[in-house]
Amino acid sequence: MVLNKTITGSDDKDQVFAKHLSEVKAFKFDESVANVFRDMISRSVPGYGLILQLIGLYARVFVREKSNIYDLGCSLGDVARIVSEQTSTVDCSIIAVDNSPSMIDKCESQQETSDRIQWLCDDVQHIEIQNASMVILNLTLQFIDPNKRADLIDRIFLGLNPGGVLILTEKVTLPNQRADQLMIQLHQAFKKTQGYSDLEISQKRTALEKILVCDSDSAHQLRLKNAGFNEIYQCFSCLNFISYLAIK
Repeated sequence: MVLNKTITGSDDKDQVFAKHLSEVKAFKFDESVANVFRDMISRSVPGYGLILQLIGLYARVFVREKSNIYDLGCSLGDVARIVSEQTSTVDCSIIAVDNSPSMIDKCESQQETSDRIQWLCDDVQHIEIQNASMVILNLTLQFIDPNKRADLIDRIFLGLNPGGVLILTEKVTLPNQRADQLMIQLHQAFKKTQGYSDLEISQKRTALEKILVCDSDSAHQLRLKNAGFNEIYQCFSCLNFISYLAIK
């Protein structure tokens, strides 16, 4: 198998925040976002295409026969599909979960959907993790109530088989205000290079700040250690985005 498929971009361009809004409401993963999500995320998260490719690589290494793979917060299902492609010779089950009906509807309607993937419209906190060789939280934990994040990580650890892996990707805060503000400034500059206007960047940030709470790198690592993970590796870093491999 060759890692030459990267799902980024979309026929629909993200213009959700292109017009001035008299009131910027909390960000929602509704139909308007689902329709442009691939374009939105590929233009908003630096290195997103590489993150997807790397998850496919990790699947080839960590997924085991007769085990489950969980994609928690699957959005349009691109991670689940890449995992399915890269484990096509492995007898395993892929469970992809998102609490947005619009996202799951699109997952189920896309022609290239693999029969190996089970799509669930549910809160990831309600999912029982069992017999797992891989669990993926790709830019998902930051949308969970901060007081409930440790419980989710604990349950993931318990549901992983020995040698299983949690892949966690998050936007993070930096340890001091100067560094944090610099990364925010650079991230905004990145989005401008992707064609977003100052108005779009500002309004989307306001909307996201009402539902997205970032943790620091040290907070993530401590939470993973407290859950019981004995190997934690930072496997991707770009501006204020980090991916971790946490192995049981």
